[in-house]
Amino acid sequence: MTEGTPDGVCPVLPSHGRVRPVAQAAITGGFWATRQAVNATATLAHCESWMERLGWLANFDRVADGTTAPDRPGWPFSDSEVYKLLEALAWETGRTGDPEAEVAIKRLTARVARAQDPDGYLNTCFGHGEQRPRYSDLEGGHELYNLGHLLQAAVARLRTAGEDDLVRLARRAADHVCRTFGADGLPKICGHPEIEVGLAEFGRALGEERYVEQASLFLDRRGHGTLRDIPLGRAYFQDDLPIREAEVWRGHAVRALYLTAAAVDVAVERGDDELLGAVERQWERSVARRTYITGGMGSRHQDEGFGEDWELPPDRAYCETCAGVASIMVSWRLYLATADVRYTDLIERTLYNIIATSPSPDGRAFFYANPLHQRAPGRPADGTEVSPRAEGGSRAAWFDVSCCPTNVARTLAGLGGYLATADGDGLQIHQYAPCTISTELPDGRRVAVDVETGYPETGTVRVRIAADEPSPWTLALRVPAWAAGATLITDAVARPVEPGMVEVRRVFRAGDVITLELPMAPRVTWPDPRIDAVRGCVAVERGPEVLCVESRDLPHADALDALVIDPLSGPRTDAGGVRVRGRLPRHPDRPWPYPSATDSVDNPEWFDVPLRPYHSWAHRGPSSMRIWLPASLPPEGEQRA
Repeated sequence: MTEGTPDGVCPVLPSHGRVRPVAQAAITGGFWATRQAVNATATLAHCESWMERLGWLANFDRVADGTTAPDRPGWPFSDSEVYKLLEALAWETGRTGDPEAEVAIKRLTARVARAQDPDGYLNTCFGHGEQRPRYSDLEGGHELYNLGHLLQAAVARLRTAGEDDLVRLARRAADHVCRTFGADGLPKICGHPEIEVGLAEFGRALGEERYVEQASLFLDRRGHGTLRDIPLGRAYFQDDLPIREAEVWRGHAVRALYLTAAAVDVAVERGDDELLGAVERQWERSVARRTYITGGMGSRHQDEGFGEDWELPPDRAYCETCAGVASIMVSWRLYLATADVRYTDLIERTLYNIIATSPSPDGRAFFYANPLHQRAPGRPADGTEVSPRAEGGSRAAWFDVSCCPTNVARTLAGLGGYLATADGDGLQIHQYAPCTISTELPDGRRVAVDVETGYPETGTVRVRIAADEPSPWTLALRVPAWAAGATLITDAVARPVEPGMVEVRRVFRAGDVITLELPMAPRVTWPDPRIDAVRGCVAVERGPEVLCVESRDLPHADALDALVIDPLSGPRTDAGGVRVRGRLPRHPDRPWPYPSATDSVDNPEWFDVPLRPYHSWAHRGPSSMRIWLPASLPPEGEQRA
C-alpha cells in the first residue's frame, strides 16, 4: 500500500482465500441506504458530541498538556470509542467523499496525536501523572483493546484515503506493541481481545508481516491462564483453554468473537488449516446451539456472555449489539476463507435483526441489549442523560458503557464492503440492496452490475449487467437458507433454484437482466425442543426479518402475557401487514399460581394479531414485546378462520 492509492470501502482484505471482497460496491437506495444516510447525517455527529460533552475527547488534551488527574472521566476503554468513530468517519469518506467527515477525521486525529508518547504508547487512563503505571491492569485496563480499535481506524483510512497522520500514529502505536509484547518482551495478553484483529488487518493493509506475527503470538498465549483469575472464571477472557482446543464459544461474547475474527485472519495469512478448522468447529456448534433466532449471541447478563448449549431464554437474552457486529466480522472472514454460503446467511440474519434493530430512526438513540421478550414497557429514555443500564424497553441516547453506538456507526458506514465477492471466474452477490458493483477479475475481465430491488419488502432482485465483456464469466446469487421455492429467471425462462449459490455463466452484454424471485410469504418457525425456555412457542419470520408482537397492537396493556396463537392457521399478509390468529384466554386470579389440570380457562374468540419486524419494535415508544409466541391449537372440530 502506498500513499494515494486507496483500496476502497473494504473492511476485510485477506492476502488470499477462496474469494475476495469487492471494494467497489455502493448501496444506492432502499432499506440500508436510508440507514447509511441517517448514520452519516446524524449518528456520527451525535457520537462526537457525547464524547465531547462527557470529557472523553478532552482526556487526550489533558495527556498532551500534562494536566491528567486520577479522576479522569470515562471508563478505561473510552479511548476506543473515539477510534471507532474515526473508523466510521473514514469509511464514510470512502463511501461518499463527505467533506464534513474529512474535517472531523483531521480534527480528531490531531487531538489524539498530541497525546501519543514519544515511544508510541497511547492511552489516557494509564501511564501519566498520578495514574496507574502502563500495563498494570491487563485484565481490566483495556490498553491493548483500545489500540486494536485505533489500528482498525487506520486500516479504514489507509483503504479510503491513503497514508496520513492517523495511519502514521497508528504505525507508531503498533511498533510500540511489538517492542513491548514481542517474543522477547512481556509474555502477556489483554483481557479484552481486539489488538489481535487490529494488528492482523493493519499488517495486511501495510504489507507488514511482523504485525501479523504479533497477532499470532497473542493468540498462542491465550488459554494458558496468563490473566489473573476472577469470580466469573478465566473463560470470561477466553483464557481458560487454547483456541485450537476449544469446541464452542464461551465467556464474554464480544471478547470471544473479536478473538475468533483474529484467529481467522491469522489462520488465512499463515496457511494454518488446523487453526481455521478449529474456528469452523466453534462456529458450527455455537450457531447450532448458542445463537438466537435473531442471530443474537450472548444469553447471560452476568458476564455479557454465552450460556451453555440450548440456554437461550428470550426475556433474559442479552444479545449485545456489539456481539452482532463481531459475529458479522467472524462470519465474513470465514466466508472469504471457505466460500461456504452458510456464513453469509448468518450475516443477513444478524444485519436485519440485530444491527438494524439497535439505532432509532433518527440515528440518535440505540439498543445496547436486544432481548426477544420485553415483559414491561419501561419508561421513555431521557435523551439528555447517560443511561446507566444496558437493557430496557427504550433506545437510549448514550450509555455509561457506550460501545454500541460507535460499533453500529462503523458497521453501517462500511456496509458496502460486505455485499459481494469475486473469484477467478466471476462475481458473487450475497446481500441484496439497490447497489452498483464493479470489479476486475484476475485475468483482466471487467464485470459490472446494477442491482434493483425492494428487498426485504419484496423478494424480487434484478441484476442488470452494466458493461459488455466479450469473454464469459459467472454471476452467482445467494439463495438464502429460508428461501425454499425461489425462482431464477434468465432470458424470460424461469427455473426453480435451491438455497445456496445459484450460478449463471455466459457472455453477458450490457442491459442483460437476471432476476431472482425469493418467496416472501410469512412462515412459522418452531424451536428445537431442547431450547426449553421457548418449548411450546413459535416465531414468525418473513424473508430475512424476524417478526414480533407489540403490546401497542393488542386490546389492553396486559394482553401480551395471555396471548396464544394458532400456528396451524398460518400467518397471512394483507394491506395492514402480517397477521396471525390469536386469542386471549382469561385466567382467574388465584392465591397460588399453579392451578390443577382440571381448572377451567375461558377462551374468547380468535382475532387477528398484527406482527411487526423486530427491528422496528419500540419505534412508537416503550412497549412490551415478544418474538416467541405460545402456541395453542383449537379444540377438535372448532372452525378456523
